[in-house]
Amino acid sequence: MPIDIPNVPRRHPLAPAKQRILDTADRLFYDEGIRAVGVDRLIGESSVTKATFYKHYGSKDRLIVEYVRYRHLQSAEQISRIAQETDDPAHLLNELVRLQVAFIGSSAFRGCPFLNAAVEFTDPAHPVRRAVEHHREWFHGLLESLLRQMDHPMPGDAADDLMMARDGAMTGGYASDSIAATSALQRMSDRVTSVTPERAAA
Repeated sequence: MPIDIPNVPRRHPLAPAKQRILDTADRLFYDEGIRAVGVDRLIGESSVTKATFYKHYGSKDRLIVEYVRYRHLQSAEQISRIAQETDDPAHLLNELVRLQVAFIGSSAFRGCPFLNAAVEFTDPAHPVRRAVEHHREWFHGLLESLLRQMDHPMPGDAADDLMMARDGAMTGGYASDSIAATSALQRMSDRVTSVTPERAAA
């Protein structure tokens, strides 16, 4: 039976112009930075009018929040698709690590989109930061659930370890040596997943 991934957001069809704006923001915000991309650039590369932009999003800040939510949607959908192909939580966890390693090693990698967004918005109460926090809590909950299904004796602590290893690999993989960063992530994953109740009690 496929693994159920809880709380996967539902994709709602958008008007073509609204989707173009979101896709443009998704590309430019990630590639160049959120604050570096102005509204006029978004409008021009989306091939919409200024009136259409403001009709659909109202402001750049609202679009930024939707961009972070869109990144979360795409991540959740990708994981959900993989989960449909296995009933083994250990296999799914290994696949999540494999995806991260492949992402970090790709030529398009510009760091973690969620950490990047958090860096640009320092107020923890800002809607962008709340959207980032929502994604991170969701992903942590997923890791903890998989580890619990694997009978890990401390699934919450182990999920913390994997999150920190993933964050470090994302940051180090972009700033310096991607091979060293992804190797460290894989080693942490191997250590976490090798813990059994018997070994923990020893």
